[in-house]
Amino acid sequence: MHRDYLEAGCDVIETDSFGGTSVVLAEYGLQDRAYEINAESARIAKRMADDYSHSGRLRFVAGSMGPGTKLPSLGHIRFEDLAQSYEIQARGLIDGGADLLCVETCQDILQAKAALYGIASCFQQLRKRIPIIASVTIESMGTMLLGTEISAALTSLEPYDIDVLGLNCATGPKEMSDHIRTLSGLSPLPIFVMPNAGMPEKRRRPCALSSYAGRIYAVPHSLC
Repeated sequence: MHRDYLEAGCDVIETDSFGGTSVVLAEYGLQDRAYEINAESARIAKRMADDYSHSGRLRFVAGSMGPGTKLPSLGHIRFEDLAQSYEIQARGLIDGGADLLCVETCQDILQAKAALYGIASCFQQLRKRIPIIASVTIESMGTMLLGTEISAALTSLEPYDIDVLGLNCATGPKEMSDHIRTLSGLSPLPIFVMPNAGMPEKRRRPCALSSYAGRIYAVPHSLC
């Protein structure tokens, strides 16, 4: 899988650790192996990235940290417990060789904050810091799953020690355009966009995703 992305020209590949928190792994009786699983996922990706790196072009590994299956805002889990789970995941990814961390597909602002809190605790223990991407998911109704608008998400997450803020998953690039425009006008941070190919639609051509790429890359000029 990593090789296919690198062969296609990707500069950054993600670890296969989206559901790697101990909270998620507990559903399979693997919570005690969370550190091990995340470290190994980073080592595998790092070996592949190094194989495709050379002096003229380096390849990097992003440690994928997904939203999990329990939302603190709905009382599924305590904030402290979720933060600790993310701390373990971050430690494994960093020790395995991840160059940056990607807290992605955030559906609940409190969940995103727990992840960032856990990462900060990990950095403090390791006395080491790597870049962080924080990426929220805006659903088809125009907000995050629990009703947070993109501008409110920016206000909530901006005070945290993150390097890039953006959007991923849920909808395709067409549906993301207005939210990207809002971020490009308000965010003091670089913007990250990783859309799905789009909502299922029989009439949509296979190349629809590529047709929006130029508009996304043109932020902020053509969208503002």
